[in-house]
Amino acid sequence: MSAPLPAIRALPSWLLGRAAARGRALVAEALAAEGMKMWHHVVLSAVADLGPVAQAELGRSIGLDPKDLVGVLNDLQTAGLVVRAPDPGDRRKNAVSLTTEGERVLRSCETAALEANDVLMAPLSASEREQFMGLLIRISGTDG
Repeated sequence: MSAPLPAIRALPSWLLGRAAARGRALVAEALAAEGMKMWHHVVLSAVADLGPVAQAELGRSIGLDPKDLVGVLNDLQTAGLVVRAPDPGDRRKNAVSLTTEGERVLRSCETAALEANDVLMAPLSASEREQFMGLLIRISGTDG
């Protein structure tokens, strides 16, 4: 007997959605073991890449609504992982930076996320992983 919904299961978009959901679940579980949530990790990573960064620019760079970003930053600041201080270039804006503890937690999160992605990609050989990543970049509309 074949799997139900053969027409839907034949759609690349459906399969990509299922793979993405599995990947998100694996990463979320790994981050939860580190005491973190997905958006907290995304924000820490973006601040590490861009910081010190204006709060508005940070939100735009990761596509997070400003109200949601404030909540995530409040959580991260309360945990001592980021600091918000007046931007030296424009005192009306806040610049966000990682603390030393934020850098440590980010490294732990990066390791956990990489391990979760290794589990996701385990069925593929190294060359298949490389090819798959190249194909994903091409169809996702990103340039890597």
